[in-house]
Amino acid sequence: MAHGSSPAAWTAVMVCLVGFTIGGIALIPEPNWVLFWIGVALTLLSAVVGRIMSAAGLGLDRTEH
Repeated sequence: MAHGSSPAAWTAVMVCLVGFTIGGIALIPEPNWVLFWIGVALTLLSAVVGRIMSAAGLGLDRTEH
């Protein structure tokens, strides 16, 4: 089984990780709300990026697995 190892999945996870990290760093030591919301937007955008890449043929082909 491939367990989701596709370019679409890896890209979505990396974008999500970057967004989560930016959002977390923005809260230390004093909250920077603009940077925090940029991190939130990136984290949410990662799902869209994954879906678009999957639709473009870079995801797993479910018929093979």
